[in-house]
Amino acid sequence: MKILEKFPDTITIILTITVLFIGLTWIIPAGEFDRTIVNNTEKIIAGSYKHVEAIPQGIEAFLVAPIKGFISAAQIIAFVFLVGGAFAIINTTGAINAGLFNVIQYSQKRPKYKILVLPFLIILFSFAGATFGMSEEILIFILITVPMAKAMGYDAIVGAAIPIVGTGVGFGGAFSNPFTIGIAQGIAQIPIFSGMEYRIFVWFVLTSIACAVITQYALKIEKNPEKSLLFGINNENEKSNMDTSDFDLNSSRKLVLVALLASIVILIYGVSNYAWYINEIAGLFLALAIFVSIIYRMPISKAVDAFVDGAKDMMTAALVIGLAKGLLIISQDGKIIDTILNSIVTITQNTAPVISAVCIFFFQSFLNFFIPSGSGQASLTMPIIIPICDVSGISRQMAVLTFQLGDGLTNLIIPTSGVTMGALTLAKIPYSKWFKWMLPRMLVFLIASMLLLLPPLYLFKW
Repeated sequence: MKILEKFPDTITIILTITVLFIGLTWIIPAGEFDRTIVNNTEKIIAGSYKHVEAIPQGIEAFLVAPIKGFISAAQIIAFVFLVGGAFAIINTTGAINAGLFNVIQYSQKRPKYKILVLPFLIILFSFAGATFGMSEEILIFILITVPMAKAMGYDAIVGAAIPIVGTGVGFGGAFSNPFTIGIAQGIAQIPIFSGMEYRIFVWFVLTSIACAVITQYALKIEKNPEKSLLFGINNENEKSNMDTSDFDLNSSRKLVLVALLASIVILIYGVSNYAWYINEIAGLFLALAIFVSIIYRMPISKAVDAFVDGAKDMMTAALVIGLAKGLLIISQDGKIIDTILNSIVTITQNTAPVISAVCIFFFQSFLNFFIPSGSGQASLTMPIIIPICDVSGISRQMAVLTFQLGDGLTNLIIPTSGVTMGALTLAKIPYSKWFKWMLPRMLVFLIASMLLLLPPLYLFKW
């Protein structure tokens, strides 16, 4: 698929859109909505749109927009750097990897429980995706879960689906992922990780579906191997050459896992009872990193190096956030963003809120093909989607939900997802085979997502 090798990266796409927006400031009539402050949150006043004097942008705006974007998004960017560094310290201990590896090892020692191991592992990966945003880390586990699945009488698709689909539905139904929910809610100006109760329900539903579809396929090919989409392909039971001593779940690593779980509980309690926001949550993750480095007896220099490396890994996300914010600043300074919003509102104003919500969901899903980065997509689209939801009578919690569902689930099948394509390469699964297997299951996830949009619109106020 040579065309994918030339597909532009997220930053290139955003810069291209920035140039496009500058051009649009010379074409689209300028206009503005009146705004008001409600409960410390800025909202658009429906029906207040009016034309104003045009302010076309130029080369100076293009050059200045990035720094303006970084200044405007400084708090969120700092949050990404700090949390990324903190989680790097946790990952350096190897505790998370060791915990998951020991679960896999348990299934190999007790084959009679193997059908129960599949949903258990899927739930673990889903929980990891929903809480601390596990993503690229699944590439390590492909080298473990694929040989494990084959040894249990399944195929490589089952082995790859456990971490890929597991973390994917975790992202889609995330309830405390700082890199998606945290950023999206921060931009939406609503309490970080608020509305968690319903998001946990969404996570439970999507994770249950993932367990069901993967287990059903595993049972089918166990009964008749010829039903495997990989049947006839050179697909021997390769053994992992990984050093399993790296996955020893010693007492220190057990303490790290306990500390991580305790921090998640504290986070939920703080957000629910004390309205914690970005500052407090970043502080909690830093405290967790310090505590982990102490109980793991990690030298200060190693902890600092790990933190810096983790922050470096967030550089692209930070750049995307800043540049995306700069893009919006250009459209705001050029007075065209409200005109665009008014056009969309005009199209959707006579439709039911559920139709608007579904349209936004599919818009996010489509955009994910071009911008697979969750934090980047949140930064780019949330400032546009939120006013539309405000005018359409859709809550900002719903705006975040449509974003996370569109961002998380379609990564399971789009060829522009680096994690998915990398995992399939390691598993030696042709993308065409994965697409054929994933497509009907993707339709199930999409239908479930649309149904999950209904309760907050009709059954309770969210």
